[in-house]
Amino acid sequence: MAGLAILVMSSCGSSEGGSSAASPAASAPASSPERVSVVASTNVYGDIVQQIGGDRVDVVSIISDPSQDPHSFEANAQTQLRLSTAKIVVENGGGYDDFVDTMLKAAANPGVQVLNAVTVSGKTAKAGETLNEHIWYDFPSVGKLADELAAALGKADSAGAAQFTANASAFKAKLQALETAEAEVAATAKGQGVAITEPVPLYLLAACGLVDRTPAEFSEAVEEGGEIPPRALRETLALLTGKQVAALVYNEQTAGPETEQVRQAAQKGGVAIVPVTETLPSGKDYIGWMTDNVAAVRNAVSR
Repeated sequence: MAGLAILVMSSCGSSEGGSSAASPAASAPASSPERVSVVASTNVYGDIVQQIGGDRVDVVSIISDPSQDPHSFEANAQTQLRLSTAKIVVENGGGYDDFVDTMLKAAANPGVQVLNAVTVSGKTAKAGETLNEHIWYDFPSVGKLADELAAALGKADSAGAAQFTANASAFKAKLQALETAEAEVAATAKGQGVAITEPVPLYLLAACGLVDRTPAEFSEAVEEGGEIPPRALRETLALLTGKQVAALVYNEQTAGPETEQVRQAAQKGGVAIVPVTETLPSGKDYIGWMTDNVAAVRNAVSR
């Protein structure tokens, strides 16, 4: 993971003069407001914070390397320091980034505001099922998070509250455009089957009207880093060699021998491959990244 240093902010001090009335030339320059220190578990949330906070926030993303698998991330002392000095912490929750909660308990930072994206979303697992914790692929949930971020930032920096609210509104308008794009895909592709290597993009795929045909044992084993049952692998490969699905949506950050075998089967079977990631690709912001993801799905299922 790329090392990111916490910026230490300092405001300009006032000059002390010997007379009771200082001249304009002797007055200290107006200091810029101290930026709100925010720590995000991944650069996905770090970018969303930046969109809402603008130049009034100082954001550090713990996981920012596109090649890093967040599920296998191990926090360190530097992470502990970042969390102990933050005003706001944004985590995904749902078991995705438990290291944040573990280290927050040890941090001497009682006043920190913690935003848990899964909690904010209001989503819960259905009876007998496991919650899909990849909330950032669900645009309505991200909109709720934007509002909570604006409120938390306004609490930490009341002078910027109006700016945070305005930025959140602008950001949610872009999310609405993404939801419209998903609905357009659903209008023409509704009911088509897709295969996945992990549950990462399922919220987006469902919003596009697509149906996951992958054996749950396969995608769950890949996500957990466990052994993939041979039968589940055979059934997944059959979906692709028999071209029973319109696309394979492939998580590039957790590739292994079995997922590579699945990718090759899709390629040989003429099934469109849509690569996705769990963190922001280099040079992308959240909206641009998700715009590309929706476009890739649309192109794949309209072939």
